[in-house]
Amino acid sequence: MIKAYVLFKVNSGTEKDVCKKIADLDNVLDASIIYGEYDIIARVVVPELPKLNEFLDNVRNIPSVILTSTMIVAQEYKGKNKREELNARIKRKQS
Repeated sequence: MIKAYVLFKVNSGTEKDVCKKIADLDNVLDASIIYGEYDIIARVVVPELPKLNEFLDNVRNIPSVILTSTMIVAQEYKGKNKREELNARIKRKQS
């Protein structure tokens, strides 16, 4: 499984519409409008690299998408709140 963050630059004023379109795509865990150099960030999960290429080809064809930049996750760490939530679920299942 491959996880990636995809950053998007879009035409001004189209952020909400484009973000909603991206969020509705398969393989997108979530999409957010952000401030800074890029306008949108999406968390994506795919089974293999060719599927990521396919996903990127699709999103680059969304009207108003100007540019994408993809960061593939090399290693992931859960935050304290997420770890505590997972531990609580495990305890409930063991009870």
